[in-house]
Amino acid sequence: MAIKFDVKSTTNLFVAVAVVAVILMLIIPLPTVLLAFLMSCNVLLSVLIILITLYTPKSTDFSTFPTILLVSTVFSLALNVSSTRLILSKGSDFDGKMVTAFGEFVVGSGGTEGLLIGIVIFIILIAVQVAVITKGATRIAEVQARFTLDGMPNKMMAVDAEFNSGAITEEVAKQRKQEIQKEVDFYSSMDGASKFISGSVKVGIFITVINLVVGIIFGMVLHGEPFSQAITTYAKFTIGDGLLSQIPSLLISVATGLIVTRSANDEKSSLGEDIKKDFTQNAMIYYVGGGTMVVIGFFPGFPWYVLFPMGVALIYLGWRLTTVNQEKAEKAIQAEKEKQKKPTTPAGISPVVPLDPLSLELGYALVPLLEKEKGGDLIERISSIRSSLGLELGLVVPAIRVVDNIQIDPNEYRFKIRGVEVDTAKVRMGWYLCMNTGGVTEEIPGEATVDPAFGLPALWVSKDNRERAERAGYSVVDSSTIIVTHLTEMIKKHAGEILGRQEVKSILDELSKTYSAVVEEVNKMFSIGEVQKVMQGLLKEQVSIRNTVAILETMADYGPLTKKTELLVEKVRQRLGRQICLQYCDDNKILHVLTIEPSFLQKLLDSRYESTNGYGVALDPVEHRQWISSLSNYIAAVKNEGYLPVILCPEEARILVKISTEREMPNLVVLSIPEIDKEIKLESLGEVKVG
Repeated sequence: MAIKFDVKSTTNLFVAVAVVAVILMLIIPLPTVLLAFLMSCNVLLSVLIILITLYTPKSTDFSTFPTILLVSTVFSLALNVSSTRLILSKGSDFDGKMVTAFGEFVVGSGGTEGLLIGIVIFIILIAVQVAVITKGATRIAEVQARFTLDGMPNKMMAVDAEFNSGAITEEVAKQRKQEIQKEVDFYSSMDGASKFISGSVKVGIFITVINLVVGIIFGMVLHGEPFSQAITTYAKFTIGDGLLSQIPSLLISVATGLIVTRSANDEKSSLGEDIKKDFTQNAMIYYVGGGTMVVIGFFPGFPWYVLFPMGVALIYLGWRLTTVNQEKAEKAIQAEKEKQKKPTTPAGISPVVPLDPLSLELGYALVPLLEKEKGGDLIERISSIRSSLGLELGLVVPAIRVVDNIQIDPNEYRFKIRGVEVDTAKVRMGWYLCMNTGGVTEEIPGEATVDPAFGLPALWVSKDNRERAERAGYSVVDSSTIIVTHLTEMIKKHAGEILGRQEVKSILDELSKTYSAVVEEVNKMFSIGEVQKVMQGLLKEQVSIRNTVAILETMADYGPLTKKTELLVEKVRQRLGRQICLQYCDDNKILHVLTIEPSFLQKLLDSRYESTNGYGVALDPVEHRQWISSLSNYIAAVKNEGYLPVILCPEEARILVKISTEREMPNLVVLSIPEIDKEIKLESLGEVKVG
């Protein structure tokens, strides 16, 4: 049976065993050979840590550093304790080759002179570590943690602002917030972890003193050694052990200082690359530096044989750097010229084909609708749609791309918004769609179907029965009319999706030519994305945005009070109240409305909640079904009487009524009382009761 190893599980197991082993080292005596091996591992670990630090672009990329710092510190202290136990117990019989060899190699000489040199070097290492590196790194980590924590709210708000303006997606915003939180956690951890180093140094000094003093006492009292022999024996081991523990600690201290002072702008760069970039920006510094060295070489007493070559080398380096920079500049200019001469891709095709804002795909059987020589007028009629919708909704409809698609049914057509299908239907070439509008005097035989634009029952009749159907009172339309009508309704339905930031900017730029004051005021308060959301909220309920001045003035009036899209939309609707009412009242300016019982309106208000996507309604599922069922019955009764169903409710409840019915009745008209113009007469058709 083959054994499969999970890398993740194996790594976790290794780390767990290593941490437990480090703790046990403080209690259990270790053989000399194992101690030498672990000391070698300690040196290797410190070297790896400082190398990782040098090649890490961002401090937060080495997120485990605080934890590793703690573990390595405990590991080093455990080794110190183990070596102290062996030195004190064995005395002159201690055969720690790593300790002895390391001390002799670093000191460079033996005897009393070597011991004194070792003590001096040890003291210097301690002083550098405590007074310079550890203290500086601790202070930097403390300040960095403080400023990072203080700047966190502003950074979070900046991300929210970008998200609200539509500059970034929700996923990107979430990722950026996680990075900010990660940075705060890292520097907060480093602020505390840096204290481990200073504590480790103090404990190292204490252990070294214990090794030396207690070792001398043990040698004289327990082993009967004279003072000179005892101090020689134990001082040698103490210095070797101290240097072997403090040098890895020094490397880790340097790594700590490096990681808390990193500020690389390029996330892909390392410390070496950043230094190279900084030292190669200006060649003049090497000319000046080299000249200074040469001048100093002429002064009496200075080693000219050292300064002259150094100065010449710096001048040569400056000349080489100048040459390299000139070559890079020439290559960049040449590359730019070549780029302008040649297309970026073969045949001048863009590597990323942009999606059409609006597109209409036709099956091959419907292609004759596009051909003028065959009587096709679909292109001209689609062009007229853009003009009519511009007047009706104030929406600048993008160009509609009409293409044939052999992969769909021959009689099928599809509407797409930015490459995504929103609706599809089929028509029959040479046949006509007949709809009963209420004045039919004679039933005409035909193939039953549904009108794709409004979903009404209809008939397909042949060309021969067209005149008969018209005489019978049917509304008869051809294939082009079906497609154009359906396209018009789809654009109205999805007008909010079609209105993009670029279209909003175009509207504002055009308006600024005549109404610069209001445009400037709005631009100071709102981003283009926020203006877009308000306009989308209006278009979503078929409210024209043609009166852009009134929309912007209202936003400017209420901008200092709120930035919530829903509230701004409601205030704009109230400003456009007359325009909205005239859409739904009869010729006598009478608006026939349905009201809702106050008790249920209060339930809607009580169930209101706010989220990142705006307001919502959290009705009980049973209550929601009752509400939709009751409303549907009232609407059906109103339609049977020949009226357009319009719901009238208080200002604070309008948006909630719309939200609660949006899924089941997307086209339901809901008005608030402040939207009703004083010239409009109201006639109640009843009160909707729920339950």
